Amino acid sequence: MVLISACREYVGRMLQDISGMKVLILDSHTVGIVSVVYSQTDLLQNEVFLVELVDTISKESMSHLKAVYFVRPTSENIQYLRRQLANPRFGEYHLFFSNILKTTQIQVLADSDEHEVVQQVREFYADFCAIDPFHFTLNMPSNHMYMLPAVVDPPSLQNFCDRAVDGISAIFLSLKRRPVIRYQRTSDVAKRIAQETAKLMYEHESGLFDFRRTEISPLLLIIDRRDDPVTPLLNQWTYQAMVHELLEINDNKVDLRNVGKIPKDQQEVVLSSEQDAFFKTNMYANFGDLGMNTKGMVDEFQQVAKSNQNIQTIEDMAKFVDNYPEYRKMQGNVSKHVTMVTEMSRIVEERKLMLVSQTEQELACNGGQAAAFEAVNALLTNDSVSDIDRIRLVMLYALRYEKESPVQLMQLFNKLASRSAKYKSGLVQFLLKQAGVDKRTGDLYGNRDLMNIARNMARGLQGVENVYTQHQPLIFQTMESIIKGRLKDVDYPFFGNHFQQGRPQEVVIFITGGTTFEEARTVALHNAANPGIRFILGGSLILNFKRFLKDLEEAQKISKLSTSV
Repeated sequence: MVLISACREYVGRMLQDISGMKVLILDSHTVGIVSVVYSQTDLLQNEVFLVELVDTISKESMSHLKAVYFVRPTSENIQYLRRQLANPRFGEYHLFFSNILKTTQIQVLADSDEHEVVQQVREFYADFCAIDPFHFTLNMPSNHMYMLPAVVDPPSLQNFCDRAVDGISAIFLSLKRRPVIRYQRTSDVAKRIAQETAKLMYEHESGLFDFRRTEISPLLLIIDRRDDPVTPLLNQWTYQAMVHELLEINDNKVDLRNVGKIPKDQQEVVLSSEQDAFFKTNMYANFGDLGMNTKGMVDEFQQVAKSNQNIQTIEDMAKFVDNYPEYRKMQGNVSKHVTMVTEMSRIVEERKLMLVSQTEQELACNGGQAAAFEAVNALLTNDSVSDIDRIRLVMLYALRYEKESPVQLMQLFNKLASRSAKYKSGLVQFLLKQAGVDKRTGDLYGNRDLMNIARNMARGLQGVENVYTQHQPLIFQTMESIIKGRLKDVDYPFFGNHFQQGRPQEVVIFITGGTTFEEARTVALHNAANPGIRFILGGSLILNFKRFLKDLEEAQKISKLSTSV
């Protein structure tokens, strides 16, 4: 509950402490932050009758309403507010900012309030999108910036790092903690974010972060997506991750407009563990179990529908009317999950994803270069396999066997070029340049030390629950190392002279370049099984393979331009 409750509490305090009819004014970032923790019904219950965006606000005067602004403290937003306070439309202005305001910004607001309509100016540190209790994102649009050297576009990289520092600092301000900071040594961008976060927490705003000390400080670990490029490449087979891979989830909403003929009220659906009991129970379930559980939900609904048809007395009628809202909600929920599961089944069949995914999992988890080459080669010539799955397979093969079989890798590059009009092998080579074996810190394939080899053999003997979900993200090993106090200082140095005394009980792992729902599942299951230590996962974005590919393409395009200049 930790992140969601923190954000809900901030939004609740903003709205509940101001009586009367209100308009809520948000910006393009805070609209997502609020929408994942507060529903339309919640807003109405708090007398919010209008929601507007700060940059598209109308001119109509509404002096009977109180304006509650919740925006990021950017220079653009301060300018919007300056103009709006010069000619106020609302009776009162209550200004809440999602992060630390500069003194100069407060001065600008004070000077602009000539009509004396501003009732309060406060900082409420909800500057992150709390997707799940232990998973947050910053929804950073220029996510590809982490792949580029600083010299290519210094202002854009600075904006990227600034936003990451803002989001991380808001997490710790909302948790009322100041962490010790570690970062991945091989990543320049992780080091820079660590450096600027440390400067903010221990120098510029040390008073703000001076909370009552816990015996053991929490840990902030900043790592780079390129250390585990495999996880975002894989097709997914658990509910939440699979929906994001095949249909896409944006701020807990799924757009179903392209899915056949569905009712208008089902064209965009909310998929939130806080608002949907079926999803909460099944979000980490594999696709086979999900099918069975969805059928169980449909059967249960049919029983309820049948009993509603059997109305014979006035009492029955009154009971039906009383239960009707709950019945409608249940009907909408059943319809939503059946639509998504049916559509995902169609895509799995159409793209032969079970066949593709078996080879993906073999590439990610097991050795055997010759068999892997044959399997990938066969799938590249299979007409049912889509272009996006072809490049996915070649990337997985390249990451695994770039040193072992360069000749066969070239053969796969040529085959990809002849079979796929959309994707070229240059993108695979760019991935190797970004995240190849020479660039990575972590032991991605579990074959560099004897402990991992032994563990893999043990897993092989025991078998796995499901061939499609046998992959474990690298973050699992990282969490294990933190718990056992084995995270190497040489690979993950501490920043500054603040070191860990003992093993931390609270850890925030921030992945620059983005997280995946597979990693979020790993963290959630780990927290459920180990109550003594709590992990929180966050990143610049939530990736699926399409988005990871888009970031690679953007970074490759900019790299080409910068080298040709």
